[in-house]
Amino acid sequence: MKTISSVVEEYIKAKPFLQSALAQGIINLTSLSRIIKEEIQDDLGKDVRNGAIVMALKRLSSDMEFRATHRILKVLKNIGEITVRSSLTDYTFLVSETILTKQATLLKEINNNKDVFYTSSRGVNETNIVVSSSMTKTVEEIFKEEKLLQKLTDLSSITVKLPEENVSVPGIYYFIFQRLAWEGVTMNEVISTSNEFTIIVPEDQIDKAFRVIKDLKNL
Repeated sequence: MKTISSVVEEYIKAKPFLQSALAQGIINLTSLSRIIKEEIQDDLGKDVRNGAIVMALKRLSSDMEFRATHRILKVLKNIGEITVRSSLTDYTFLVSETILTKQATLLKEINNNKDVFYTSSRGVNETNIVVSSSMTKTVEEIFKEEKLLQKLTDLSSITVKLPEENVSVPGIYYFIFQRLAWEGVTMNEVISTSNEFTIIVPEDQIDKAFRVIKDLKNL
């Protein structure tokens, strides 16, 4: 049987940004109840008082604040090394039968220069390569016969070392990326391993992105 509380909770869960704002207590519950009242009534099939919706939101916000942040904040307080690199270029190539051979050739070149940044990921149809801009001529020469879908320049990266328990705590990446989104940070790429992740952002946003991630340790 549907209740006001269950219907309100399902409504909020379907809207991640609203869910986060509610958990942080930055929304006027009375105003929100007026906005969502019609949808709640339609779902329940009966009239509902604003006060009943407000009460459901209050209970939900208290519960969500604990559930959504308690374990996540415990992990984020133990964030390890944060590494920033600048002057990067991002290439996206169409997957082909020869793309892996070209990547192997590029890796041989990069191995001769330990200061070069390199990361790569492959999807079903695209292969992405992010390298130090000093390697652009090398990349473009090696991949000249491949189909280039996109090239982005003037990028920077932030690599974050996470504690091992991050893999068992749901919501870690959402929590981090939500705060970056709230600050208007554009992420061109996200690359992750088990215990670290790297974001690629425009160089003019690197200071803002670094501040957001650094401040996570003090939440």
